[in-house]
Parts: sequence; C-alpha cells; structure tokens
Amino acid sequence: MTNIIAAAESTNILRVPLDELIIGTVAFLLVFFALAKFAFPAIGKTLDARADAIEGGLKRADESQAEAQALLEQYRSQLADARVEAASIRTQAQAEKTAMIEQAKSEAAAAAATVTERAQAQMAAERAQAVSSLRRDVSELALTLAGKVVGESLSDDARARAAVDRFISELENEAAK
Repeated sequence: MTNIIAAAESTNILRVPLDELIIGTVAFLLVFFALAKFAFPAIGKTLDARADAIEGGLKRADESQAEAQALLEQYRSQLADARVEAASIRTQAQAEKTAMIEQAKSEAAAAAATVTERAQAQMAAERAQAVSSLRRDVSELALTLAGKVVGESLSDDARARAAVDRFISELENEAAK
C-alpha cells in the first residue's frame, strides 16, 4: 500500500498532458475556423433574414392595423351619414304622408260638397216639379169642384184657370209669412 501512495504522490491527476493539449487546441481551432468560414455566415444570414422578417412582419402588422383603423373610422362615418340620411328620408316621407292625407281630406271634402250640392239641386228640382204637379192637380180639382157647384164645365175657360192659380199663389204667400 505504500507503493500506491508513493505512486499517487508522484503523479498529479489534475495535470493535463501537453500532447493532448496541443492536439485538442489544434482540433478546436480547425473546427472553429471551419464553423466560422462555413456555418456562422449561413447562421448569421438566417438570423438576419429572420430578424428582417420579424421586423417587416411587425411593420406590416402596424400598417395593416393603421389601415384597418382608418377603414373603421371611414365605415363609422359612412354609417353616421347613412343614419342622418335615413332620418331625413323618414322626415320627408312623414311630411309627404301628412301632405297626402291633407290633400285626400280636401279632395274628399270637395267631393262631398259636390255630391251634397247635386243632391240639393236634385231635391230642389224634384220639389219644384212636385209643387208644379200639385198646383196643376189642385187647380184641376178646384175647377172640377167649381164646375159641379155651378153646373157647367169650367175646365176650358182660361180666365177660370188664371183665377185659381192666383188664389193658390195668394195662399202660398200667406203660408210663407
């Protein structure tokens, strides 16, 4: 056991052999230069392209968002204009409706007045015809009655008819008073 301890004391386990250090360093430098020459530029280009794509995407997203906001404001403005126009159309339609109703009422009133006037004129004409017919009938009855009282026919005498007509007119005048 003393041999093992003595052998362990003479060799330092933490000491790196010089030949391995040189070979490791040369291998590291070869790999580093190969990576720096071939891999790192490609990785750098890829990272730059990704950064540009991300920045461009963010820029495009900001532009798209600004454009969407502008369109939203434009649509809101158009919607407000459409609402104002719809309100004015409703107001105009209401005014036209009121005017049409008033016109229809006035036309109906005029038509009713015309119908009433015609009816009154027809009633007046029928009344005048009835009065004339009644006068004729009354005068014929009066002449017939007078003829029976006198015993002669008085229907041919124009003077008798004139007297009967005058008598009936006087009666009408007294009734009108």
